Parts: sequence; C-alpha cells; structure tokens
Amino acid sequence: MSPLLISIVIGVIGTFVAVPIVLAIGQMFQLWRVLPERTVLVYTFFGKVVGQVEEPGLFFPLAHFGPKALLFPLFGKAYTVRTVIHQAYLRNQLVNSEEGAPMGVGIWFEMFVKEPKAFLFQNSDPIGSLKANVATAVVKQLSNLRLEVLLENRDALSRKVREEVTPTSSQWGFSLGSTYIRKVAFRDKGMIAEIQRKVVNRLRQVTAAMRQAGENEVAIIHSAADNKASQRLGQAQAVRPQVVGRALAEIQRTPEVATALFTLLDIQATLRSPGKITLASGESTGLLLNS
Repeated sequence: MSPLLISIVIGVIGTFVAVPIVLAIGQMFQLWRVLPERTVLVYTFFGKVVGQVEEPGLFFPLAHFGPKALLFPLFGKAYTVRTVIHQAYLRNQLVNSEEGAPMGVGIWFEMFVKEPKAFLFQNSDPIGSLKANVATAVVKQLSNLRLEVLLENRDALSRKVREEVTPTSSQWGFSLGSTYIRKVAFRDKGMIAEIQRKVVNRLRQVTAAMRQAGENEVAIIHSAADNKASQRLGQAQAVRPQVVGRALAEIQRTPEVATALFTLLDIQATLRSPGKITLASGESTGLLLNS
C-alpha cells in the first residue's frame, strides 16, 4: 500500500473511531467542562464542598483541583447553579386596613443567587421559602395601615418589605433585588359596588356643578353684553336729534339741495305708504292719493 493510502486510512480511523472514544472518556471522567455565563459549578468530594468555579468558558477540573478531580465522577458531584435574575409576582395577599377593609396586595420582586453554597445546602426549597417570607413581610408591614397610606405610599411600603426579607434571604444565598407593590385592590364585592356607586354619584354632582357654573358664566356674559348694548343704543338715541339737526341745518344753507332732498324724502314716504295711488287721465295731471 502506498503511504498516501495508509495516511488516509489512519485519518479516517482517527476521525470516526478515536475521536469519539476520546470524547466519551473525557465526558466520563469530566476532564473538561464548558461553563455558560451566569452559571456556577459547586464541586463536592465525599459529601464536602471542595470548591466552586464561576469563570465562564472552557474549564479543566484536573488543572484546578489536581489529581483528585479524576475521582469526582465516582465519589463527588458537580452542582450547577444559575445566578441569573429571577422574577416573581405574588397576587392578592390578604391585608386588613385600619378601617377594617379587606385589601388584596400584589407584590413583584427580583431575586438572584449570591452565595451558591448557601443556596444549595442551607434550604431544601429556597425559592419557595423566599416567596413565603415576602408574603409574610407584606402582611406584617402593611396590616392595620390607613387606607390612604396603602393606596398612596407604595414606594415606602415596598422598601419596608425589602428590608424585612433581605436578612433572611441572605442566609439562604439569595439577594433580593427590586421590590414593588404593584396592585392594591378591594376584595369585598359589596364594598366595591358601594365605592362605585359613590364615585358615580360624585361624578354626576361634579358634572352638574360644572354645567351650572358654565351656564351662570354664560348668563353673566350675556347680561353684561345686553347692558353694554343698551347703553350704546341709549347714547345713540340721545345724540341722534343733534346729529340730524346739524345735518339739516347744513343742507338748508343751499336752497336747491334742500328742495331736492325734501322732494325725494316726500316721494320715498309716499312709496312706503300703505295707501293706494290713483293716476287720473285727461287734462288732470295731478296725483290723487286714496287712503
């Protein structure tokens, strides 16, 4: 066989036989691990924590822990802990106000793992315990408060809930992030109906008051306008004789103009008269006016 053919055969055997065997052995003894971001590996050996790895990327346990890393698959275990931010929302947590009204409070909060060892071994259900602590803190901090405080001071109340839960969550490896009371609602249906009825009546009263105020304002404006108009008309009527007399006196200075003007005014008055005009024929050329 030629050296080229031998090389091809060795390459094929190495690619399809040797490489899978090496990969299988490596996975069996965990000779390397690929660590994603926001992930922590916690290694235990004979039930004791021997270390943790937080740096993302390709990781070789043998280089980090020494020869005993070869025994991890047999006598140890690698726990994978995600440190990403988790979000949760607790709905309708029952709280009684100072007035005795049953209120439902909805609270939203963020959490992430800060201490992976405590998260794994301090509590069997840390997430469920944290939610229960948040619900308890809501009832403790918000009970017996005035209704207006529950509805208006959500930021301050949210901070109180966070301060209440943070020490306990730290013991379990958690870090409690943003916490916010998103909803405060009435739980009693009869109270809800009564509030709706009062709100509707109040809106009707406000609407009627606004309409009446508008009508009163319009009436005042009309009255002021009518008053000013009547004053102007009175002034005009008082000045009219003087203006007309001055104009007639000016016209009388020219007899021809005065005669023509009065003739024209006489004709206009005759035309506006409701009487009948009779035109006589023959020698009579005058106008006979029949009323």
